[in-house]
Amino acid sequence: MKTISIDIETFSDVNLAKCGVYKYAESPAFEVLLFGYAVDGGEVQVVDLAQGESIPDDILDALTDESVTKWAFNASFERVCLSRYLRDLGRSLDPFHDHHPLSQDCARFLNPAGWKCSMIWSAYMGLPLSLEGAGTVLNLDSQKLKEGKDLIRYFCVPCKETKSNGGRTRNLPQHDLDKWTLFKSYNKRDVEVEMAIQERLKKYPVPQQVWDEYHLDQEINDRGIAIDRTLAENAIVIDARSRESLMAMLKEKTGLENPNSVIQMIGWLERHGMKTDSLGKKQVQELLKTAEEPFRSVLLLRQKLAKSSVKKYQAMEMTACEDSRARGMFQFYGANRTGRFAGRHIQLQNLPQNHLPDLAEARELVRQGNYEALKLLYDSIPDVLSQLIRTAFVPRKGMKFVVSDFSAIEARVLSWLAGETWRSDVFARNGDIYCASASFMFGVPVEKHGRNAHLRQKGKIAELALGYGGSIGALKAMGALEMGLTENELYPLVQSWRSANPHIVDFWWQVDAAVKTAIKEQIPMQVGCIRFLYQSGMLFIQLPSGRRLSYVKPRMGENRFGGESVTYEGIGATKKWERLESYGPKFVENIVQGISRDILCYAMQTLQCCAIVGHVHDELIIECDRNVSVDAICEQMGRTPPWAEGLLLRADGYECEFYQKD
Repeated sequence: MKTISIDIETFSDVNLAKCGVYKYAESPAFEVLLFGYAVDGGEVQVVDLAQGESIPDDILDALTDESVTKWAFNASFERVCLSRYLRDLGRSLDPFHDHHPLSQDCARFLNPAGWKCSMIWSAYMGLPLSLEGAGTVLNLDSQKLKEGKDLIRYFCVPCKETKSNGGRTRNLPQHDLDKWTLFKSYNKRDVEVEMAIQERLKKYPVPQQVWDEYHLDQEINDRGIAIDRTLAENAIVIDARSRESLMAMLKEKTGLENPNSVIQMIGWLERHGMKTDSLGKKQVQELLKTAEEPFRSVLLLRQKLAKSSVKKYQAMEMTACEDSRARGMFQFYGANRTGRFAGRHIQLQNLPQNHLPDLAEARELVRQGNYEALKLLYDSIPDVLSQLIRTAFVPRKGMKFVVSDFSAIEARVLSWLAGETWRSDVFARNGDIYCASASFMFGVPVEKHGRNAHLRQKGKIAELALGYGGSIGALKAMGALEMGLTENELYPLVQSWRSANPHIVDFWWQVDAAVKTAIKEQIPMQVGCIRFLYQSGMLFIQLPSGRRLSYVKPRMGENRFGGESVTYEGIGATKKWERLESYGPKFVENIVQGISRDILCYAMQTLQCCAIVGHVHDELIIECDRNVSVDAICEQMGRTPPWAEGLLLRADGYECEFYQKD
């Protein structure tokens, strides 16, 4: 036995979408209903566990045998659920312990090293992250059964008590044997589709290094990160009191039944002579610049009410397992254009920053549930709660967090690829790229807190907005006008930045030409260390690490300006599978972000002897002994991978008693 393809159907009273698989499988009500499997690509078998059948012993043994590769679509679901199933059977997961000397948290789950995921394979090839979507795009003979959602709703989640169903809260096989027979067919078909995807993609195997990264990702998800539940619970209670107080004040000032209603509030403002078509954050800030009483007080209260959000704290409560650790927060290859990670559940990727000078003191007041003190000491309770969100992530008792992140990673990678040597010189002497960029653009010395310091902001906004072909629109989207720049300054700023970075501009169009030639003439092309290949209706961009970015069914098209463009199929902004348009600078953005992702994964591999509990963009969160050196971790993280010779990296870090921004 070399491989097993697996698909399971399960029941739990926990909401999978909201709480994640770890909490889902932890429920006392959790049960595996059907176990569909095929050994070495053979006939699919379905074990009806719900009706008393048993999984064969050799298959159970294989689940803990690393030499047997277990395949599933979204394999983390099967692996975590079967870990619980095996524990309930009294089966040992001991083989796993040898691989995790750092953390017993991981020992509760089957070793990910024995698993591979066909969803990751689909993502690597630029395909949808759903079994149905991947099967449709690949035009497989075997397609996922459409009735599946209804069957899952019937058998896999609790049902409402009704007179007609005898007041039961769950549907069992005997309640509808025809549906149950169809459900078994559905389970069997899913295994067949999953194997068909493997067969279709076998010419394009996922590199072993990507599987190694996936296994480390699963280990991090298994380990989880501890939640300060006292803080989260009290934050929710305090927010409710704050909202009630704000609503009461707004009702008194406006006489509105629901001042939180955008329509009602806009109507009230208009009736009193203040016209606006929106109450978005930017619009309210703009109105406040000229607003007089009573508008000013009403808008300020409205602003506080809009800030009031406890969704993150609620997500923490829903996701945290019995040991108060939140698991499953990172989706490997969640952004399948670049292979970057995506956030799930609590979403560490978009946490508010913290700027409170007395962060620890404010945090303690919330932990105590001291609403009155918060009201007395702070202008806005919602703002305090917002800034404290990331502090709800804590290390285990007696340990600390070390937070380390790359300095200007995308700017460094872009400069290295394009050969923009003046920028690399700045990085070599640990200079400020924003000051250096402004100095090149305006031809004068720029110092962060010295000569021509006012120009640094222009250098910063240009760096952030213009590296991937952006122009005036990109500057505006980055907030250039809100930062004090005028409309008349924007185009000259674009021209100045491009003049200061001619090699980067040239790199955009070299990539553009290489992609077009690879597609039109179907011949390999190369720009520096980046390769472009067209094979079997796919465009591949091979990065220095050896990993490939994949673009499905590329072809030449025409853009809205009448010029030649490249289009390919993928998931668009509407989350639907559609034809997308791209061009040189956009491909460069994918390349730079893809390489930055590979560098982060390389750092994670070099630091896997540490207990990594989280990562956000280009930052790692490590739970470690208090004696561990921050400098040692940063030095290790900042090592340049062997495939990126000449790239200058730097990692900076700090230690903390709870997660925060330094």
